[in-house]
Amino acid sequence: MTNKSDIGFIIDSCGTFERETEQTIKLIEDGLSIPFISRYRKEQTGNMDEEIVNLIYEKFIFLKKLNQRKTAIIKALEKQGKLSDEIKNEISKCYTSSGLEDIYLPFKPKKRTKAVIAKEMGLEELAYDLLNSKIIGSAEKLAEKHITFINEKISIEKALEWAGYIIAEKFSEDTKLRSDARDIIRERGNLESEVKKTFKGKRSKYEQYYKFSESIKNIPSHRVHAIFRGDREGVLKKKIGVDVERYLLPLRKLLFPDHHVRFPYLSNVYCDAIKRLVFPSLENETMNDLKKGADEKSVVVFAKNLEDILLSPPAGNISVIAIDPGFRTGCKIAVLDETGKYIFHTTIFPTKPKEDIISSQKIIKNLIVKYSIEAIVIGNGTASREVYSFIKNNVEAQVAVSVISESGASIYSASKIGREEFPDLDVTIRGAISIGRRFQDPLSELVKLDPKSIGVGQYQHDVDGRLLNQKLESVVSSVVNRVGVDLNNSSAHILRYVSGIGDVISKKIVEFRNKNGMFINREQLKKVDKLGDKSFLQSAGFLRITDGDQILDSTGIHPESYSLVKTISEDLGIDIPTLINNADAINGINEKMYISKSAGEYTIRDIINELKKPGRDPRSVFEPIEFDDSVNSIDDLNEGLVLNGVVTNITNFGVFIDIGVHQDGLAHISELSDQYVKDPYDIVSVGDKLKVKVIHIDKELNRISLSLKTMGANL
Repeated sequence: MTNKSDIGFIIDSCGTFERETEQTIKLIEDGLSIPFISRYRKEQTGNMDEEIVNLIYEKFIFLKKLNQRKTAIIKALEKQGKLSDEIKNEISKCYTSSGLEDIYLPFKPKKRTKAVIAKEMGLEELAYDLLNSKIIGSAEKLAEKHITFINEKISIEKALEWAGYIIAEKFSEDTKLRSDARDIIRERGNLESEVKKTFKGKRSKYEQYYKFSESIKNIPSHRVHAIFRGDREGVLKKKIGVDVERYLLPLRKLLFPDHHVRFPYLSNVYCDAIKRLVFPSLENETMNDLKKGADEKSVVVFAKNLEDILLSPPAGNISVIAIDPGFRTGCKIAVLDETGKYIFHTTIFPTKPKEDIISSQKIIKNLIVKYSIEAIVIGNGTASREVYSFIKNNVEAQVAVSVISESGASIYSASKIGREEFPDLDVTIRGAISIGRRFQDPLSELVKLDPKSIGVGQYQHDVDGRLLNQKLESVVSSVVNRVGVDLNNSSAHILRYVSGIGDVISKKIVEFRNKNGMFINREQLKKVDKLGDKSFLQSAGFLRITDGDQILDSTGIHPESYSLVKTISEDLGIDIPTLINNADAINGINEKMYISKSAGEYTIRDIINELKKPGRDPRSVFEPIEFDDSVNSIDDLNEGLVLNGVVTNITNFGVFIDIGVHQDGLAHISELSDQYVKDPYDIVSVGDKLKVKVIHIDKELNRISLSLKTMGANL
């Protein structure tokens, strides 16, 4: 991208500096991934964090599409013979999609509108005479004069009416008018909703929107989505409310002066243009923009929640009994070894209706002994509390017992991936295996799912699917590369997210590993089919090899810096294995000695940090949560009850918290702290363990209201 004004637009949008922005764009144009640029090209980016690099990328893609549209419009105008230097300059300077379409609107091929019909009637010349302030005479006189030449059978009134349609369309296409009207609607307008007649007097989840109005510029995204969904489901009717008389009609001064000789006639035409053409068009556009804006904000919320879930602390390499709880059909059990390998499955019936406690107890105890089980993990779905109580009261063995989210496990169990991994197992057993593996290593298991199915979004099913998928794929990629991937133990499902790899190469890596055995160094990656120099450059630093023949392969140090590490170790007089984790030796490194064109201060600092804590996992330590044994359903709740809870979802309006009753409670943003809270993320993150108070229970709508006030500290 060489266009300086385009670069300027990105700089203004992202708040970045020119040199670093230009270099980052060059790296993007070279096809390098965001994680790689952020981690291994810090000198070029000026140490921008991944979020800013990603923002530059998003603006780069937006401009690419905008410029494609500009080119298409210019070609269309050239074909029509209507491209002037003035219009071309307007197009060049435009950096909004709506503004660009406003410029093109007068020239855009039209359907058979009233104005088109009026022109077919021969009234175009009359319309332009009526607009021309230099032509003297009333509207009626001009109409009478024109109809004698075109069609004496048409009345003066009809001629003026239809000529007005031509003028109204011309008014509606005025770029300045549309721009000012658009700004007024967004500044002064409201998103309004009312209940439809068929739902009057009925309760629903939309009842707070039965008669609702909030300013467009202030309405939060979750309320936009709620109103749009209520409208789509036939409960609500939505519209944009704005005082047309007060704010839009005065804009006529942009088109004709108050002293125009035919002011009364043109005023009526203008009023028609605003109410029939301009406002409905801008109302649709505003609705679309509200939806798009709400989508973008919701996607940000979803992305943050997904990031927290993917970074959930792993329990680690421990053997587990995983239980997918149930009542009538029993509880499906899967036994996994410390690597997550499936070993055995069975079914127990510790809950009603069978409630075979003795047999279930015997099975669990035998499995613990036979497979040296270190933990029992239970999915948090139906019957989870009952199964948890059974385990705690009937299994005396010293094993950890945890309840974890099973969101998405059922989707995995019926998915193509689940069928490929365990073709001979029932879907319920696959679900139990997924629950166990999620306990051992959430990231490795969750990457097998469509991110939308993990269920940590804000109106996720209402959001533009393409936008959501792009953002979530970006989040998964970011987290996978931040954590790093074991090249010898990881599946193709997680390898595909490593920078520079993707679907095809990830499968080729697994094929190579199956055929040739474990990788002993990163250099072997170059022998993998389809994995070229660019893929190696981008992926190598994020792939880890433990117990290989190159110790640096177990770190986040990129192979391009190995020679530098060797130089540092030689200067210190110790070998690389001795240098790693040797705080005294590492603290003695003179960073400035090693700064060069190929390795700047940021790279040197990253190398030193990696030598201190090689391959450090950014995830925290796993800690189980224990729910109150006496509270198993919403019927067991009372206002004022204080319970343990874990944050499952965060939205702009509040926080959803699992308190162990099969229905998450909501702590509204106003109940998160004794102090004013602008952003829930300032208080909590997904996965946080908290003390919460029950403040309201609505059994009819199955809603639980919670508060963190005076008790917001983590457990």
